[in-house]
This record gives sequence, C-alpha cells and structure tokens, in this order.
Amino acid sequence: MGLLIELQRRIPDGWFLRRLLPAVLFFVVAVVGGGELGHAHWNDVSLAREKIADALRTGGGLSADTVASLVLFAVPVVASAFAVPYLASGIGALAAGAWPWWLMPVGDLVTRWRRHRWVEPDELARRSVRASADGNALRAARLDVRRAAAVENGRPGSPTWSGDRFHRTEETIRQQGEDLGTGWTALLLGAQDPPRAALAEARDAYDAACEALVWSAAFTVLGAWWWPAAPVGVLLGLASWRTLRHAVEALCRTTEAAFTLRGTQPPPAQP
Repeated sequence: MGLLIELQRRIPDGWFLRRLLPAVLFFVVAVVGGGELGHAHWNDVSLAREKIADALRTGGGLSADTVASLVLFAVPVVASAFAVPYLASGIGALAAGAWPWWLMPVGDLVTRWRRHRWVEPDELARRSVRASADGNALRAARLDVRRAAAVENGRPGSPTWSGDRFHRTEETIRQQGEDLGTGWTALLLGAQDPPRAALAEARDAYDAACEALVWSAAFTVLGAWWWPAAPVGVLLGLASWRTLRHAVEALCRTTEAAFTLRGTQPPPAQP
C-alpha cells in the first residue's frame, strides 16, 4: 500500500487516474469476466469472488508463480496506459476531420451522407410552424433546435460535426487577420498565464474525451467474451461522444477568445 501511495505522489494525476487505473479496471474485467465467467456464468458473483481470492492468495509469501503472474498482469496494463494516448490521438484526428488518405473515400461518403441529411434553416422553420399548428409542441421545439444548429453550423463540409466546428474557428481567426496554423505556437509562447492555462485545460478535456472513446471501444469489444461489458462500452461511448462535443466547443471558443485577446494587447515597448 505504501508503494502505491508513493507512486501516486510521483506519477502525474493525468496519467495515473486517467490511464493507469482504467487500464487496471479493464484487465481485471477482462481476466475475471471474459476469462473466467464468460457468457454462461456472467452474473456468478461467488465464482468471480473465488477467482479473485485465488489470484490474491500468496500463501504467506510471494512465490515465483505469483511474481510471474503479477508481471504478466502488469505488463499489458502499463502498455495499455501508454498506448491509449496514441490511440486517442487517432480518434482526435478523425473527430477533427483530418482523415488519413486511405480513409478519404469513407470520409467522402460520410460527408455526402451528412449533406444529404442537412435541411435548410428556412425549411426547418416552416416545418416547425406546421408542427405548432397541428398541436405538436414537442416536434416544433425539436425543429427549432435543429434550425438554430443549422444556422450556427452551416452546411456540412467535413465527415464530423467536430471538423466543421474546427473549420469555423479557423475561418473566424482568419477574418481577424490571423492564421491558426502559423500563429498557434506564437500564441502559446506570447499568451499570458490565464489564456495559456485556459487553452491547456480545454485541450486536456478534448484529449480526455478521446481517451474515453478508446476505453468505450475496448469494453465494447470485450463484450464478445463477457456480454455485460458491451452495454457498458456503448453507454460509455455515448457519454464520451457527448463530452467530446462539449470539449470541442470549449476548445474552439477558448482559442477564438485567446486570438482576440492577443489582437487587443498593445505591442511590447521598444527598449
């Protein structure tokens, strides 16, 4: 226990709480649920407790078999904790609309599908008026929300909503006479502490949402061996996707505000 407390002091919370602990939880569920219980005994709590007790029983000392088992368990846990950020960066790129060349045909199909489903704001307004006249207030309210979103987001031009939102931020910054690609580094280096901290917090929330999507996919796949993991993964994925949208919106608004503040700051005094 003292070793765990010391590790928690020395390991950054972002890695320990957001990556290492979820990796431990996932492999415990995979070993106990997928490896021991399976579909036939998915809810056998007594069997699960017995298997966990057998794994923790050392017989008064750490034998060679126990140490080997701990090593075999620790290696994939730590490897997963280090691999999750790289997988999350791939999800972040897909969410931002930066699809690799070998996925561009799929991205084009998704973009065309989103454009096909998109409805003009005026048409949504007419549907809302008709729904209100028919006494369907719930449908009218939903159409009003869709109309507001269509006005704000515009016609889809990316495979994802996040990609469209990032593109709008780039356009907003370009209208201010700045370029997001070339000015991002200068912004981070020249920004004061509050804007830099806000940008770091917004980016960290975006990365955390992408990592949560990685774990949701892992639990969903684990459902092939222990089916209760599948609905947990699906629910986690839905919650993570919603969190990702909020994180994208916060990151975009924070970036726009940071560039605006930089544009209003007086130039540094000449020596």
